[in-house]
Amino acid sequence: MKTLITTIENGCLRITLNRPEARNALSRRMVAELQEVIEQAGSDDSIRVVVVRGAEGHFCAGADLADMAAARMEAAGDAAAMARTNRGFGRLISAFDTSPKTVIAAAEGAVLGGGVGLACVADVCLVTADARIGLPEATLGLPAAQIIPFVVARVGLSQARRLALTGARINGEEACRLGLAHQVCADGAALDSALAATVEAALRCAPRASAMTKNLLLATRDTAIDDLLDRGAEAFARAAAGEEAMEGTRAFLEKRAPNWSRTADTT
Repeated sequence: MKTLITTIENGCLRITLNRPEARNALSRRMVAELQEVIEQAGSDDSIRVVVVRGAEGHFCAGADLADMAAARMEAAGDAAAMARTNRGFGRLISAFDTSPKTVIAAAEGAVLGGGVGLACVADVCLVTADARIGLPEATLGLPAAQIIPFVVARVGLSQARRLALTGARINGEEACRLGLAHQVCADGAALDSALAATVEAALRCAPRASAMTKNLLLATRDTAIDDLLDRGAEAFARAAAGEEAMEGTRAFLEKRAPNWSRTADTT
């Protein structure tokens, strides 16, 4: 990996966007590397939680404009080629959105454009109070294309319109108020503390049950209520007969932590 730092410890995959000289802006290479990492994580049973953070005080400043200009030159007027490049970022955001793992974003500093997209598909988004968050694409003569469905799903159509059509910058407090983030932290040290607590909380949850729950949550977007309830009943029945539910019941009766949460005890 040239643009990422990845570590795995105690069931947690930590992905650090590592282009600090560009405030961790998304180049085509970073998009490809992120796609590879999140797809591998999805099939790795040893990974239960994925944390995404940026290096050196910035989360992600959106698309790398220099890299975008290079892509435009390489496309030489081929609109289909540019569309494929843009669509690749959409596939990345979708991969994070639908990952069976619990995804946590720790956002600080610049959180712009595609960085907002990554924050919006995290299951939990923590943000510092002084973060600078916005969708500046239209001010650059571009539409906020691939991230729009995910921003709307997170903050609603009305607020998404305001952010995308004015290029407004908001701080962590307002991001939390809008529902873009879930917890606002006073500073970087508070963000570290909140992140550790959130990872530990996620690791207390049974991994298969968490994956089933996330799948049902995402299905609420496009599944009729009766069909969703049927799916939920089937998932519940499978889980109830499985090892996790049996261990969870034993642990409750024996007044101890279930075996899957022992990882959290050592985090």
